[in-house]
Amino acid sequence: MNNKFPVSLKRQQGSALTMLIVALFFAGLLTFVLKVGPAYLDDFTIQEALENLENIEGLSKMGPAQVRETINKQLRVNSVRGFDPKNITVEKDGGLVLVNVDYEVRNNLFGSVDTIVHFQHEYEFKGK
Repeated sequence: MNNKFPVSLKRQQGSALTMLIVALFFAGLLTFVLKVGPAYLDDFTIQEALENLENIEGLSKMGPAQVRETINKQLRVNSVRGFDPKNITVEKDGGLVLVNVDYEVRNNLFGSVDTIVHFQHEYEFKGK
């Protein structure tokens, strides 16, 4: 036998097709993360802005439009782009402020393949 590689190493050698499939898989995964990831980062920022409403003095005395404008200011400061403020509904029930955010983000992955990510958050705040 005139083998340059031991038998165990010969079995470990991959074909070019296998390497191409692995490379395409990771390229597709990277594309997916780069397209969908920013939507989740923006949603995390939106959640933080809504949770910060708890620290605002006189929240229960504000009208729904004022609460919505306060949220929009925080989102502008945190550079959340492409979020429609119409997706925020604010209701008042006595001393409670109910905030509901319901929206979806659509992204084109490639060609005619799109992703839709749906977010829904509900918060209830008591006035200080």
